[in-house]
Amino acid sequence: MEVIIKDSYEEISALAARMIAQVVRGKPNAVVGLATGSTPLGTYQELIRLHKEEGLDLSGVTTFNLDEYVGLPGDHDQSYRWFMNKNLFNHINIDPANTHVPNGMADDIERSCEEYEEAITAAGGIDIQLLGIGENGHSAFNEPGSSLGSRTRVKTLDEETITDNARFFENMEDIPRYAITMGIGTIMDSRAVILLANKESKAEAISITVEGPITAMVPATIVQMHPKATIIVDRPAGSKLTREYPDRPARIVNPT
Repeated sequence: MEVIIKDSYEEISALAARMIAQVVRGKPNAVVGLATGSTPLGTYQELIRLHKEEGLDLSGVTTFNLDEYVGLPGDHDQSYRWFMNKNLFNHINIDPANTHVPNGMADDIERSCEEYEEAITAAGGIDIQLLGIGENGHSAFNEPGSSLGSRTRVKTLDEETITDNARFFENMEDIPRYAITMGIGTIMDSRAVILLANKESKAEAISITVEGPITAMVPATIVQMHPKATIIVDRPAGSKLTREYPDRPARIVNPT
């Protein structure tokens, strides 16, 4: 596990984007795992810039998103499909047919989750997976207590997560209580993982994730076991780390 601390959100976003771009340039048909939320927005803006200004070709890339709310159609402005279209897919030369987000409207959710796992396997597995982290240490919608060997499935959202999401919905009753999420085991199968965090509100979660014991009560701690995990944080998010982590270039990720 490599920990990189940068001075600003812009720097961590640019570094994450460069790492993804490096994988894509080395393997034009790379499979990239993506996340939603405010943290990866800067990374997506930088990937768009790399595409438009530096010729980053994403036409052969396949993507798989971590999660989606159950009960929200893809055209709902709080669905993660809508989020990804708005903030990345509509601005790059990726084939929409190669962008995968779990189907929160599937008639058979359990079978849909199995099919998502099968699609990842059929694509050759995820070469590099982008992750965020919740203040309670959740990764994707793997809430505290999630099995560290779990696969894509439906999860009941913690009350803390529901409360955090309230700002996006007009009424409390509109907030989804369930989500489809890649499992911890699915995430750990990725050949490389980038975990991003910014802001002081994530400092405790990052401290435990990087320096604490591995526990299902803080699911993100499992990244300690990944052979190619890079944790990239700004200084506020890294403010509770106790060890010294020198600023250095991220190691080269070999997607093969």
